[in-house]
Amino acid sequence: MRFLCRCYNSVMSFRRTQGIAYCSVAGTRSNSSGSADSDGSARAVPLSYDVFDGTGTETPLVFLHGLFGSKSNFQSIAKALVQRTGRKVLTVDARNHGNSTHTPFMSYEVMTNDLMNLMSQLHVGKCVLIGHSMGGKLAMTSALLQPGLVERLVVVDISPSQTTMHTGFPSYITAMKAVKVDSGIPRSTARKQAEDQLRPFVKELAVRQFLLTNLIEQDGHYTWRVNLDAIIKHLDNIMSFPDFDTSYLGPTLFLGGGNSPYISSEDYPEIQRLFPNSDIQYIPDASHWIHRDRPMDFINSICTFLQS
Repeated sequence: MRFLCRCYNSVMSFRRTQGIAYCSVAGTRSNSSGSADSDGSARAVPLSYDVFDGTGTETPLVFLHGLFGSKSNFQSIAKALVQRTGRKVLTVDARNHGNSTHTPFMSYEVMTNDLMNLMSQLHVGKCVLIGHSMGGKLAMTSALLQPGLVERLVVVDISPSQTTMHTGFPSYITAMKAVKVDSGIPRSTARKQAEDQLRPFVKELAVRQFLLTNLIEQDGHYTWRVNLDAIIKHLDNIMSFPDFDTSYLGPTLFLGGGNSPYISSEDYPEIQRLFPNSDIQYIPDASHWIHRDRPMDFINSICTFLQS
């Protein structure tokens, strides 16, 4: 280790932006029964995804977002990477997020099943997994459980450890569940109502704006597109990381924010045990949301890693 500073009733649309062929596949929102397998885990569910088609033939990049995020978080990054690398880029909504299926079950193991199911559906035999926060833990789990699928791994501002101490998500969820927004009002007014109610509990403007990306209008009423009940039920699992006795031997990059506490020196031994062929880098003046704070540095770090 080296240290350096198919979706239900799916709707498919194609368009070309700045020379990039862009395909969006979004499943009609549905609530899966989430029927459990005999061991209590949930079956794989369909995931919503976007494809940014490159001209090259190299292994595609697959982006996995963080808790309360969505595939749209990486849209501009995906377009830039298509232009820089020529590779196809996929951005994926996790279960209970974005336009993906709602289900009462959440764990990194079953979310790996979701991802494997999608890769099989798209005939992707190998990919470069790039995951931020919760998506980083999903990417790590996928690499450890299915190493043959993951050619390279990028873990963005998260480690294979407990992260509860660094986050205010439990209080955010409580505040979001308490929000009441009038029906039949413009989206801008609805967003302001929701933000006013979140403000006493979510002090940071950037975090409030991030959470508010999940406010949607549905049948004339405003609601959250994330499945808050499932997330709060399984939050302990989401904040922790599964136990593994195996290692992923592929090239791995841990990319931390210079102003973020999510990857600390205390995490290095476990990172080395699970990912012995890994580099740890930090991007100066970046918070937990590196791709938002320092997008060009983020893109350059990924491109350098792909060429190493």
